[in-house]
Amino acid sequence: MDNFKTYIIFGLVIVSLLLWDAWQNDYVRPLAAQQQAAAATAPPTADSALPSMPSAVPQQELADLPSVTIDGSLPEINQTVAINNANKIHIKTDVLDVYIDTQGADIRNLALLKYPVESSAPDVPVQFLDDSASRFFVTQSGLLHVNNKGPLHNSQYTAERSSYELSEGQDTLSVPFHWQSEDGISVTKTYHFHRDSYLIDVNYQITNNSSEHYSVHPYAQFNRTRPQEGSGFIYTYTGAVFSSEENNYEKIDFDDLDDADFAQAASVGWAAMIQHYFVAALIPTPQEREKSLYGRSIKERNYTAGAKMPTISIEVGNTAKVTYQMYIGPKQHQRLEAAAEHLNLTVDFGILTIISQPLFWLLEQFHKITNNWGWSIVLLTILIKLVFFQLSAKSYRSMAGMRKLTPKLATLKERFGDDKQKFNAAMMDLYRTEKINPLGGCLPILVQMPVFLAFYWVLVEAIELRQAPFIWWLQDLTAIDPYFILPLLFGLSMFFQQKLNPAPQDPAQAMVMKAFPIVFTVFFAFFPSGLVLYWVVNNILSIAQQWYITKKLGAL
Repeated sequence: MDNFKTYIIFGLVIVSLLLWDAWQNDYVRPLAAQQQAAAATAPPTADSALPSMPSAVPQQELADLPSVTIDGSLPEINQTVAINNANKIHIKTDVLDVYIDTQGADIRNLALLKYPVESSAPDVPVQFLDDSASRFFVTQSGLLHVNNKGPLHNSQYTAERSSYELSEGQDTLSVPFHWQSEDGISVTKTYHFHRDSYLIDVNYQITNNSSEHYSVHPYAQFNRTRPQEGSGFIYTYTGAVFSSEENNYEKIDFDDLDDADFAQAASVGWAAMIQHYFVAALIPTPQEREKSLYGRSIKERNYTAGAKMPTISIEVGNTAKVTYQMYIGPKQHQRLEAAAEHLNLTVDFGILTIISQPLFWLLEQFHKITNNWGWSIVLLTILIKLVFFQLSAKSYRSMAGMRKLTPKLATLKERFGDDKQKFNAAMMDLYRTEKINPLGGCLPILVQMPVFLAFYWVLVEAIELRQAPFIWWLQDLTAIDPYFILPLLFGLSMFFQQKLNPAPQDPAQAMVMKAFPIVFTVFFAFFPSGLVLYWVVNNILSIAQQWYITKKLGAL
């Protein structure tokens, strides 16, 4: 048995990806296209996505506010009225470019200045949050009152200035917004931005100068339109995720929210919307009293993920505070780990996380030495090859033994002609006589496959590799090779490796084997160059090891 098994296993992975892509084309993308068309005719605003709070809230909160929902407490507003850009306050730090609208005092636009859309255009940053009709993704927050006296995410605030910028030598930038009710309730909502940080502190200061006590439910959420699914082989998750004591990391995708609202009571946890490379997470302050994490679908095209925080009761003449944080930025392990417990799981390596995380840690250690992610991939590939050296050697010895039997197998083929039953029986007798296990190469390959697939997800998910250059023509390890040099090298390495394998006795199998280098070269032409780099280096090392073992056993 030869490397044919490896190609079959990897081929099944490719076929699975193609089937997934076909399913997306048949079912998901048409639905997304319909939603996109609907969004174009009715642009979302702060008022078109007014969420009901989930029913699963603690009993003590129900006692405080027995019948309140956000939908039920908001006035009817014309949904076609667009937000006035003149009301947006501009905030700029060293890593963020933000616009906050005075209606709701919520973030409507947020660009990540350190992450350009394309490496060829470094001055055009990724627009992560956006209130345009086609890419609607904003924050929404407010104070929910039983008699609609609290400022909600459609209430009008006032700002002290029209723009703010983090100055040289300044570590924190505070941006306050003010709201005042007719009966004496005053609210100051303040954002605190920090240097070299994607963590934003938000706090409400609520003063009750009215004639009665004031009770509110603070809430905050992300609201986004379902994006149109991209095409290609590589699928990455876009949707809502939640963390609580009950479940450290729970993905609730848009289809799930279409079927049913999500609600989870938790004293510690967070709610987030994630996509490839980036995450927007709401992190309530940990409290003994439980909060309610929730997600829901709105009008079949918008989705929310957020938290309703415990009731705050403020007596006449008193002041209270509400605080929470938002992390809106790249899925970088160190930043996520520092922001909140389990938030680093949004770097989603899937079911092989237990293998992928150590591999990524090793990749980071190599990067500290090389300062180049491409060379780090090369070194990690060599390390993986060394770990599996003995298993690979066992497989190659089995192949070399079968290669030595090729002339005898050819003789058997001539003797028995088309009688496959007699030929197979004679072939198995020959294997027993020569003490060769034709399946000897299977187990080592199967053992290695989880590691290979885990490393694949590391290369796909790690934002550190996004637009990372390697050498010469390779200036983005997450993009395809612009000149297809690496895919061609992979095809050549696959061809040379086949020459070291025993020749198949079945002519049909031999034809398939000859076609494999061409087929996989085409497949790999559309894969990220960092992944192809891994396979090229792995194949070169495999050829060297197999050639040495085959020559040593006299099978060349």
